[in-house]
Amino acid sequence: MKHASLFDPLQIGNITLPNRVVMAPLTRMRAGAGNVPTALNALYYVQRATAGLIIAEGTAVSEQGQGYPSAPGIYTQEQIVGWKTVTQAVHSAGGRIFLQIAHNGRNSHSSFIPGGGPPVAPSAVASTLSGFTRDFRQVPIETPRALEIAEISSIVQDFARAAGNSMEAGFDGIELQAANSHLIDQFLEDGTNVRTDVYGGSIKNRTRFLMEILDSVTAVTGAGRVGVRLSPFGQYGGIRDSNPMKLFTSAIQELSGRGLAYLHLIEGRGSEIGLGDALHEDALNNAKLFRPHFDGVLLSAAAYTASSAASTIEEGSADAIAFGRHYISNPDLAQRIADGAPLAPYDRSTFYGGGELGYTDYPPAVKDGAIESMDAR
Repeated sequence: MKHASLFDPLQIGNITLPNRVVMAPLTRMRAGAGNVPTALNALYYVQRATAGLIIAEGTAVSEQGQGYPSAPGIYTQEQIVGWKTVTQAVHSAGGRIFLQIAHNGRNSHSSFIPGGGPPVAPSAVASTLSGFTRDFRQVPIETPRALEIAEISSIVQDFARAAGNSMEAGFDGIELQAANSHLIDQFLEDGTNVRTDVYGGSIKNRTRFLMEILDSVTAVTGAGRVGVRLSPFGQYGGIRDSNPMKLFTSAIQELSGRGLAYLHLIEGRGSEIGLGDALHEDALNNAKLFRPHFDGVLLSAAAYTASSAASTIEEGSADAIAFGRHYISNPDLAQRIADGAPLAPYDRSTFYGGGELGYTDYPPAVKDGAIESMDAR
C-alpha cells in the first residue's frame, strides 16, 4: 500500500475514520429549487463514500446566510428531507459525513436577503469579491449593513437550529465555517470588524461570536460532533487582520480542550478559492505553526499531494488531510492513493453550477480489479 500513514484509523469525537483522506467542503452550486439537495447531490456524495470523512459543502443556516445561487440550506423541512437522502445513501455505502454550516455575511447579495436589504456583516466594510445574484448573474459587490447586537444573538440561534436540523437529517456531525471570509471570520479579523461594542476591539471581543456559536451548537450536538474550520493568514475577499498570528493563536488556544471532533486549518500555500492553481510556497505552514496550541485532532487542507499529505501526518503536524479539487475529479481518491493510481485532472469550467457534467460523471480508476487509464478532460 502506498502512503500507509494515510490509512491508519483515526478517532474523531464519536466516530472512527477508516483512513485519513478527508473530502473537504466544496461549493458546487447544484442544489434544487428552494436550496434543497436532490438525488443528484446524493449520487455525488455516495460516489465519494470511501473517504475517511466527507465534509459536505458549506450550507446556509438561514435565508439571510445564503450567498450563492443553487447552494444548499439547512433551515427548512424540505432541506432537511433532501439532506436525509444524502446521508442515508452515504451511510448505506459505509461512509461518514459531516455538514459544514455557514453564514456568508458580507459576501452575500441583496437578492438573497428577505425584504431585499443589503447583506449583513460585523461592520459596513465591503468585500473585494464580485457578487452573485440569486439567478446566477455576477454583479458588483454591495456594501454590507452592520449588525445590531440583538441580531447577532438571533444568528447564534440560527446556527444552533441548523445544528439540530443537521442531526435530524442524519449527519454524523457538523463543521462551523469560520474561515474563508464567511461571517464568523469577518467577526474575527480587525480588517472587517471595526466595532466598538462587546463584539469588536480586543481579540477576546472579536472571538466572542465564534465562541457563542460554538457553545450554542455543542449544547445541541455535543462537542464530539463539532469541528471548526479556520484560515489563518487567508486573504480571500480582502479579509485581513493587523496581527493574525496573535489572533489565531488565541482563538485556537480557546478552542483547545473543548473536546471538539477536530480543528480544520486551511494552509496559506494553497491559492485562494476559485482563483487558480498557483502555490504560495513561501506561506507559513499553519498545521506546523498551530499544532502545539491545539490539544485534539487537527485536519489540514490545501494544495496537498499524496506524498506531502503522508509526510505531514508522519511528522505529527496534522492527523488527517483534506483534499478539495482532487476529490472533484477522483471520486475514489483514497483508493487511488492506496494503489498509486494516477489522478484524473479536473475541469475548472464545470466547478460551479450545472448538472452531471463535471459533477457525477468522473469515473473511478478501478474497475474489475484493474486500474483504467484516465483520458484528459
